[in-house]
This record gives sequence, C-alpha cells and structure tokens, in this order.
Amino acid sequence: MKKMLLKNDLYAYRVTWSKEDQEYVGLCTEFPSLSWLAETQELTLTGIRQLVANVIADMKNNNEEIPIPISIKKYSGKFMVRIPPEVHRKIAEIAAEEGVSINRLVSARLAK
Repeated sequence: MKKMLLKNDLYAYRVTWSKEDQEYVGLCTEFPSLSWLAETQELTLTGIRQLVANVIADMKNNNEEIPIPISIKKYSGKFMVRIPPEVHRKIAEIAAEEGVSINRLVSARLAK
C-alpha cells in the first residue's frame, strides 16, 4: 500500500547540530522563522514537521496564503541579476574566449 503524502511532507526540511543549544535544530526552508530543538535527529525532524503542520492549519483558518513547497514550485529557468559593467565585460570576454554565450557560461558556472 502506497503511503499518502501530507502537503507538509513536500517541504524542504533540514536537521543540523546546534553547538550553541547543544541539541539538534530542525528547520524548514519555506518557513524560515520556524525552528525546533530536540535531543535526537529523529525527534527534531518529527518536531519541525509537526510545527509546520500546525502553522499551516493556523494559516488555513486565517485564510492566509500558504507557501508552495520548493519541490513542486514551477520555475521558468530565468532570473535577472544586476552586475557592474566591468564584471559584465569580463564575463563577455571569458565567454568569447571559450566560444560560448554569456548565458551558457554563467549557467555552467552556477551549476558547479
């Protein structure tokens, strides 16, 4: 039998050690103001997931917009970045030397 995914299962969770707190801290990328501390990684993940579920329920009750999980959010593949003209010139030079477009050069460098 296939396990049914809850909407909050699709969010990006991270569990890491907090030296300051001497416990694991659970975080959720889509809810940057939330965190959960616990003694084990398992309890931390369970705690942050439950906290997110509670916040989502509260947001629904208040007719607030709920963040779309990054894992299912649609991206166009385009974004604009402003850089100084001298950096733009340098990138254009490198791209020309490599025989590729600026877009291909920057895309390849960002993918590293």
